Amino acid sequence: MQRPEAWPRLHPGEGAAAAQAGGPAPPARAGEPAGLRLQEPSLYTIKAVFILDNDGHRLLAKYYDETFPSLKEQMAFEKNVFNKTSRTDSEIAFFGGMTIIYKSSIDLFLYVVGSSHENELMLMSVLTCLFESLSHVLRKNVEKRWLLENMDGAFLVLDEIVDGGVILESDPQQVIQKVNFRADDSSLTEQSVAQVLQSAKEQIKWSLLK
Repeated sequence: MQRPEAWPRLHPGEGAAAAQAGGPAPPARAGEPAGLRLQEPSLYTIKAVFILDNDGHRLLAKYYDETFPSLKEQMAFEKNVFNKTSRTDSEIAFFGGMTIIYKSSIDLFLYVVGSSHENELMLMSVLTCLFESLSHVLRKNVEKRWLLENMDGAFLVLDEIVDGGVILESDPQQVIQKVNFRADDSSLTEQSVAQVLQSAKEQIKWSLLK
């Protein structure tokens, strides 16, 4: 499984448990200049991913930390981000102490949100993977109508890329393979349930005829 080179990894020893739990970094050692103390790496790199239509209305969204704990706060944040980005040609914005990478496609706006110190190339790799994976699922029609008709597939794509804020995959081909596998597995499960129900109906039918 491929990951961006900027992928932050926890290392054994001091601070790893605190970083994984999202806690504060340990204090500087005695005699160590405070300004030279490097920030402990964090495994949690993505704060949110969301897709809006060209009116700024939410179509799909997932938040991975408690920066915006309520739906009201999330919607207000999305509205502010949309107002700041919808009329610009840039691909990056800094808003509220966060780094936001975004891309527009016909009548959609796709956003990946990280903290202010997050690697921009890493966030861009997530956005690129999301867009290319959706393009495959939607048969190159990355627009509102097709997204709404394939929302289950869109959530599957997102779940294969990011889980709990952790980047799992940045290769669109790998994402598509996993999504196809899960879709096939789901269809087999539905088929098995249908077969069980049909078998039960047949048994009831024959029991009544006896």
